[in-house]
Amino acid sequence: MISKALEEYLKTMYILKKQNGNVRVTDVANKMNCTKPSVNKALYNLKDNKLVNYESYGTIELTQEGEQLAKKVIEAYDIVFLFLKDVLNLDKETAQSEAEKIKTSLSDNTINSLAKYVHKVLDINNLDCNYDINQERCRSCIKRKINQ
Repeated sequence: MISKALEEYLKTMYILKKQNGNVRVTDVANKMNCTKPSVNKALYNLKDNKLVNYESYGTIELTQEGEQLAKKVIEAYDIVFLFLKDVLNLDKETAQSEAEKIKTSLSDNTINSLAKYVHKVLDINNLDCNYDINQERCRSCIKRKINQ
C-alpha cells in the first residue's frame, strides 16, 4: 500500500502518458507544481513498489500494476465528482476541487458503496455485477452510459 501522495504522482504520470505518449520528471514537476527532487523521491518510492520503471534522466514507464492503480485513483475521483456534481448539484468547479480532497480519504469499501448509490440515483446501471473499484469490469459500462 502506498501513500495518497504517491497515488497522486502515479495518477499524474498516467494522465501525462495518455496525453503526451511519454513522461519525464520535468513534465510531472510542472503538472503537479512541485520540484524535480520531489518527483525523483516519489519515483524511487514508486519504483521500490514495482509501480514504475525509471532510470535517472530517462522516461518514466508505469508497470501494469502501476497503470491499474492509477486507473483506480482516477475512478475514485470520478465517483466522488459525480456524486458532488450530479447528486448534490454542486457547480462543476466546486465539485472538482472537493472531489480531489475527499477521494483521498475514502476507503475502497466506501468508494464501492458510493459508486453503487451514485449509479442507482443517476440510473446508470443496476450494478448487480457486484461493482468493486478494484475490478475493471464496470468502468466501461459507467463511461458508456455517461457519454450517451
